[in-house]
Amino acid sequence: MTEMRKDMIGGLATFSKHALIVAAAAGIAFAGAIDDASADAKFQSWIADFRGTALNSGVSASTFNRAFVGVTEIDPEVLQKAKSQPEFTEPVWGYLDNRVNEQSIATGREMSRKYSRWLGAIEKSFGVDRNILLAIWSMETNFGEIMKRDDVMRDAVRSLATLAYADPRRAKYARTQLIAAMKILQKGDIDRSHLTGSWAGALGHTQFIPTSYLAYAVDMDGNGKRDIWNSVPDALATAANLLHKNGWQSGQTWGYEVVLPAGRKFPSGSRTIAEWQSIGVVRANGKAFPRGGEKATLKVPDGRGGPAFLMTRNFYVLKNYNNADKYALGVGLLADQIGGSSGLRQEWNRPFTPITMKEREELQNHLRELGYYDGKVDGKIGDGSRNAIQAFQKQMGLDPDGHPSMEVLTVIRKK
Repeated sequence: MTEMRKDMIGGLATFSKHALIVAAAAGIAFAGAIDDASADAKFQSWIADFRGTALNSGVSASTFNRAFVGVTEIDPEVLQKAKSQPEFTEPVWGYLDNRVNEQSIATGREMSRKYSRWLGAIEKSFGVDRNILLAIWSMETNFGEIMKRDDVMRDAVRSLATLAYADPRRAKYARTQLIAAMKILQKGDIDRSHLTGSWAGALGHTQFIPTSYLAYAVDMDGNGKRDIWNSVPDALATAANLLHKNGWQSGQTWGYEVVLPAGRKFPSGSRTIAEWQSIGVVRANGKAFPRGGEKATLKVPDGRGGPAFLMTRNFYVLKNYNNADKYALGVGLLADQIGGSSGLRQEWNRPFTPITMKEREELQNHLRELGYYDGKVDGKIGDGSRNAIQAFQKQMGLDPDGHPSMEVLTVIRKK
């Protein structure tokens, strides 16, 4: 769930920044009185008080009543899920291994063929490359597959009401989004039973917070509704509209993988490509830079020994979607490989020998058979997989680093 997030701590900055849910979410403490026996009564009292705020903000009484039918208590899992976010807690290679891999690339190419006509029309209307949109769709909901999971998708009204009531650090953000969610319901683009989203209220295939939905949603398929939950064309066009309106430069890249000359210190901030070239920076694939006057910023997310990148304006436009470098880098790398790129020339500084997604699934299956793991077998390594790997490593007298490595797979294959 990677929502449009930029600093929920201070509330929503503007509708022009879709990025705004997750950027400052990690490590937030929650109110301690939620498990009190009177919590439900207090929550109902809060809902009653919030009614006046909503009505004064343009939500009708009938819409408010419809929105809160069945919302009788907070969702404790929302508070649990809000404690940390992978953009800010995982090493860059761990974050990208789960998102830019042979499975996501193959599915992206399949979706490119399936929705080719729509993607062509969206490119023509908004000037955003189809592979970028497919990568966003993958990063946000795994091409819609996450929307089928009850353990991820939740009642958006209840989620946002929970945050507004129980999380002082997100309360302002959540109140704003809750009112916007009711306005979506009021407009009739989605019915109440299908107003679902992530723990933080991000909606649909491409995970738009409600205020950003109101600002950018598009009825691409022409059925009279801006339905990012059920219409892939609407969802992809809505993402394209956000990027377009935030300054996406059509026909240009998000950045370049580069090789840095040894023994040099590099200036911070933006420089022209020609200036970077003058100090010895070259493209990793050996090709020439297409535009010497283009401005770019150097980033080395895994240190000087890992891949290096010159990031152009479009990289920062992607951060309007999610204000995290890892997210924008993931979108760019995945988009390139969906489009046929061979991937990075320089490997990440992983402290282990990496394995493929199929091998990760094999590892999870072995861990399940041995009783260490009871989660989903999908090749994606989250806390459950890491804890299972650590438990197995401890049992075998190995360093319990929790990494999905060839070293661990080799040992577990012998069990």
